[in-house]
Amino acid sequence: MAARRQQILATAADLFAARGFHGVSVAEIGAAVGISGPALYKHFDSKPAMLAEMLVSISEELLNVGRARVAAASGDPAAALRGLVDWHVEFALENRALIVVQDRDWESLPAAARDRVRDLQREYVDLWAAQVLSLRPTLDAPAAHAAAQAVFGLLNSTPRAGGSISDAELRELLVPMALAALGVD
Repeated sequence: MAARRQQILATAADLFAARGFHGVSVAEIGAAVGISGPALYKHFDSKPAMLAEMLVSISEELLNVGRARVAAASGDPAAALRGLVDWHVEFALENRALIVVQDRDWESLPAAARDRVRDLQREYVDLWAAQVLSLRPTLDAPAAHAAAQAVFGLLNSTPRAGGSISDAELRELLVPMALAALGVD
């Protein structure tokens, strides 16, 4: 059942990224996963519930893995930032459709889910900013947050980047750029 839910979410993300949340019907999502549109309601209460689970779950995953990467760095902010950058690049390369959906279909997200995603994203930015401040103590908190946000902008550009280069080449381009922006040698 969980694998089927994940299949539905992944398929819906691809469809939403290609045509927008409002450009895709429940019947089209069902057909794409080999079931009837109404059968989707065995797995999700509604199409907005699909979008909510999709975006809340990726925000939870970003934060949880980010925390694990920081913990694994054992108090070394440069190592923590390397781990965070590696993780976010991996995420961005593997989840281009979700990045597009989040950017374009944010307003279609139910209010409670939007609030949850914002809270999770704030925690994720705070996690990065804390490591930036530890590495670069001459910065203040707003500057550290701005640095983290700027790096997210770079890394989340993956849906619009590449095409003519492989994911491996794109990774080789993005990682050093992100680390340099954060002040990691």
